Amino acid sequence: MKKRYINYLFLYIPILILNIISLFNMYNAKLISSSYNHAFLKQFIFIIIGTIVIFISKKIKITNHLYKLSKYLYLFSLILLILVLFIGSDINGAKCWLSINGLSFQPSEFMKLSLIIYFISILKNTKLNTLIDEFKLIIKYFILTIIPSILVFLEPDTGAIINYLIILFIFLLFIKLHKCFYITFFTIFFIFILSFFIMYFNYQDLLIKLIGTSLFYRMDRIINFASGSSYQLENALISIGASSFFGVGLNKILIYIPEAPTDFIFAFSIGNFGIFNAILIILCYLSIDIYLIIKTNKLSNKYSKLFIYSYLSLFIFHQIYNIFMNIGLLPIMGIPLPLLSYGGTNTLINYLFLAISLNFLNEKNT
Repeated sequence: MKKRYINYLFLYIPILILNIISLFNMYNAKLISSSYNHAFLKQFIFIIIGTIVIFISKKIKITNHLYKLSKYLYLFSLILLILVLFIGSDINGAKCWLSINGLSFQPSEFMKLSLIIYFISILKNTKLNTLIDEFKLIIKYFILTIIPSILVFLEPDTGAIINYLIILFIFLLFIKLHKCFYITFFTIFFIFILSFFIMYFNYQDLLIKLIGTSLFYRMDRIINFASGSSYQLENALISIGASSFFGVGLNKILIYIPEAPTDFIFAFSIGNFGIFNAILIILCYLSIDIYLIIKTNKLSNKYSKLFIYSYLSLFIFHQIYNIFMNIGLLPIMGIPLPLLSYGGTNTLINYLFLAISLNFLNEKNT
């Protein structure tokens, strides 16, 4: 009984609060644009489906099935990423969505789950007895990461590439490779970053030819974000600065922010429901994060632990990046706030990650 009480207090109730806050904001989103007229209903449906997935997963042991299907999940995700380049919907200059009967689906989100599961499946079937074994595993991981990264690079979707690199980084750390591999990896990474900046500041014409005009200007916006501002960020900061403790409430908005329900949901939420709401959001995230960290540390199954840590790294990264982006401390990128931002694919994938994580936490430590 005590264990169940703790689960509700530190995990389920914070998730429920974030869901309610999200729905209240989606209700106000119709005042931003007519394209968000059905945002409340759609988000409500996504949340209900996600909640059902979580409770069903507690009754079913899915671990072995996931690893057996991992290769096919990865290949299916790749096919979707290829399809989106040819028949995907172009929204705000990025071709990241597949539309079916009016419903949009973002394949790059599904790839996150597929990549983690496939990485673990490979690790389970690999013996790391020598440096050669470690090297082969690293090469496999790099290839499996680079392929979807190139595909989302062409969309372009910078946020997805960062997600895939975080997954790769977490796995390389967890495996505890020989230190020579870490030295080599960080040396190559440093040379790549240095080369990029040299080309950016000295050979921009060549860089544009290599990566294209659209992506170059996206990179330019990221690199020079501190020296300028944008209409969205300015309005987001005004919304935060002008908000009262409890905000303007339902059926009102403090200020117009074009991408308020998605990328700027944190600023939009503060404008709607005040500083109190911001404090509540942060406390809910802290509760979920700490709960999952403590519970995961107690697991003896290293593969289950690796899955949850991989997801948790993405979950926390999205929290920090989105909030810092909303207050002007990080460049603007398409990084949604988990369980709060509008978007079916991101919402459902987060619920699916949570469902699998809770399934692992409910297993016997074997």
